[in-house]
Amino acid sequence: MQQYSAKDFGRTKQSPELVVPERLLHSQVEASGIDTPFSGERRHPVFVVDLPSRTLSVTVGHLAQGERTRKHRHTYETILYILEGSGTTTIEDKVVEWTAGDAVYVPVWAWHFHENRGTGLCRYLACENAPMLQNLGAAVREEQ
Repeated sequence: MQQYSAKDFGRTKQSPELVVPERLLHSQVEASGIDTPFSGERRHPVFVVDLPSRTLSVTVGHLAQGERTRKHRHTYETILYILEGSGTTTIEDKVVEWTAGDAVYVPVWAWHFHENRGTGLCRYLACENAPMLQNLGAAVREEQ
């Protein structure tokens, strides 16, 4: 990827360039297995949607009954869409209750954690702008 600096400002393109990546599909995301370093770091199953987006990431997370994530924060925004189950997300001092079909917004740099308070598996889709910030060198994640 081309890297630019301030001296290159005059080289800004006048029209976008279409680039269609070779890979446009990640089949059976949740069938890809949970024995990944990412799941291990998160301490619960997280399936990364492996597509060539440079600005957005999508993951599918699983929380078993009674399970909760570690308290953490990051410099990227997150929108969770609850696919299955019910529970809560605690954002700073606010507790947000959710169930299947709900969406939850987690703002930048807010301490938060997610907890399955239902009777079965919780599955959620997490959409984040982490790759964009990683490419800018501005993505930071901190856990307690």
